[in-house]
Amino acid sequence: QLWQAGAGMGWFSARNGSGSSLDLESVAQPLALNPWDVVLCVSGTVISCENAIVVVVIFYTPAFRAPTFLLLGSLATADLLAGLGLILHFAFVYLAPSEAVSLLTVGLLVTSFTASVSSLLTITIDRYLSLYSALTYYSERTVTRTHVMLILTWGASICYGLPPVLGWNCLQEPSACSVVRPLTRSHLALLSASLLAVFAVMLQLYARICRLARRHAQQIAVQRHFLASSHDVASRKGTATLAVILGSFASCWLPPAAYALLADARSPPPYSYFALLPAAHGSLLNPLIYAFRNPEIQKVLWAVCCGCCSSAPPCRSRSPSDV
Repeated sequence: QLWQAGAGMGWFSARNGSGSSLDLESVAQPLALNPWDVVLCVSGTVISCENAIVVVVIFYTPAFRAPTFLLLGSLATADLLAGLGLILHFAFVYLAPSEAVSLLTVGLLVTSFTASVSSLLTITIDRYLSLYSALTYYSERTVTRTHVMLILTWGASICYGLPPVLGWNCLQEPSACSVVRPLTRSHLALLSASLLAVFAVMLQLYARICRLARRHAQQIAVQRHFLASSHDVASRKGTATLAVILGSFASCWLPPAAYALLADARSPPPYSYFALLPAAHGSLLNPLIYAFRNPEIQKVLWAVCCGCCSSAPPCRSRSPSDV
C-alpha cells in the first residue's frame, strides 16, 4: 500500500514494494483520502477560527496597543497562518494538485510555525523584563524593544521558510530527504536544533521569572503584613501557571524535534504523523493559554458575545507578569 501524506511542515513519503519513494510529482495523480490529512485539515480550521478571534479583538481594540498585546497579536497571527497553511495544504493535495503551490504552502507552514515558536520566546522575554525592570517597563524604550523583537521574529521566520521555495529542497535529490518532504535533512535538523535552543532559553527565563515573582511576593507580604499562607497560595498558583506553559510547549514541540533528528525518510509515515500532530495542536492551545486567559481580552469577548459587561477596556494594560 502506498501512503501519500503531508503534515505539519511538509510532505511525507512512504516506500512501495520496489523501494521507490513518492514525491511531489505524484500529486498530479488522484489520491485516496488519507484520514491523517483530514485530521490536520480539521485542526487547521479550528486553529484558524480561534486565532482569527484573537487577531480581530487585538486589532480593533485601540487600548490593545501595549507591548504585551502586540506580542500576543504576533503569536495569534503566526498560529492563524499555520492553520490556514494546513487548510491550503489539504486543498492543494486533493482538490487542486500543484507542485509549485505545494512548495509555497510548505514555506508558509515553516514560516508560521517558526514565527509561533519565536513569538512564544519573545513573550517569555517580555515577561521576564517586566519583572526584572518593573520601574522602567512602561516606557518608550519598551515599545521600541518590542518592535525590534517583532522585526527579528518575523525576519528570522521568513528566512527559515524561504529555502524550500527557492530551491533548497530534496525534490531533485531524494536521498537528501528528511521525514518531512520536501525539506532536506540538514534544513530539518537546523529547525529542530533551533527549537531545542528556544526551549532551553525559555526554561531558564521562566526559572528566573519564578524566583523574581516569589521575591516580589515576599516583599509585598512583609510590607502589607500579609499572612504566610496567602503568599504560599500565590506562589503555588504562579508555579502551576509556569508548569502549564512549559508543559504544553514541551509536549507539543519536543517530540517532533526529537523525531526529526532521529528518524529518516524510510520511517513509516503514520509515525511521522503521530510525532508532528502535537506541533499543529500547539497552535490550537496557544490562544487558550496566552490570550483567552487575559482578563481584558475576556472582557471584550464577553461584551461582544452577550453585552453583559462594558466593552471599554482599562486605560492601562496589565503587565506581562499578570497575563
